[in-house]
Amino acid sequence: MKILGIDTSAVVSACAVCELGENPKVIASGTLNTKLTHSQTLVPFLENIIKSAGLELSEIDAFAVSAGPGSFTGLRIGVSVIKGMASALDKPVRSVSTLEAIAHNFTVTDAIVCAVMDARCNQLYNALFRIQNGIVMRLCDDRAIFIEDLKKDLGNYNERIILAGDGADLVYSKIKDGLIELAPPALKYQSGTGVCFAGEHCSDISADALMPVYLRLPQAERERLAKEAGGKI
Repeated sequence: MKILGIDTSAVVSACAVCELGENPKVIASGTLNTKLTHSQTLVPFLENIIKSAGLELSEIDAFAVSAGPGSFTGLRIGVSVIKGMASALDKPVRSVSTLEAIAHNFTVTDAIVCAVMDARCNQLYNALFRIQNGIVMRLCDDRAIFIEDLKKDLGNYNERIILAGDGADLVYSKIKDGLIELAPPALKYQSGTGVCFAGEHCSDISADALMPVYLRLPQAERERLAKEAGGKI
């Protein structure tokens, strides 16, 4: 089956068209990192990737999107675009964890992948995955966690740990351990191919059922609740 996967969870836009099944392959993929917003670049970017794949949009069998965690605005844009395309074509959708998609960048090595995104306010979005023989195994749920708590958690693993995601450098600067290493730049961030191959293991849902996945309230909502409570949340 041919699947189109996108990620708009952070600054970079990523998109890919992949063939899943017995003979998986990447048909076309790309990333876009400009000062323009996803709302300005995503649709023409998608059109170019599909054209580069030599396909019509109607030939895509399923759509996958990083539904969260990540930037609230970015997630809404990516989810909305996928909902629109899938609904118009009556095609299934696969909701993918942004963190799990990052882990799928590392299926050629055996290690624990610590996927981390900077959530601001001294927190990280994080999940841990063990990669063994090309298989990605989840070790914990997606979570919002403080660096010190993550440091304690990683201390439970006496094996190679790869830090990936836009929070990787921040975590590496705080945790000095011989078992912990930074992912190479080419693999560190979100990718459309990661979304596609993570989506292979997700269930089909309808376009109407697709929603962004937030691990905490948006900043505006947290500020409103803090003001009502007379303090900080």
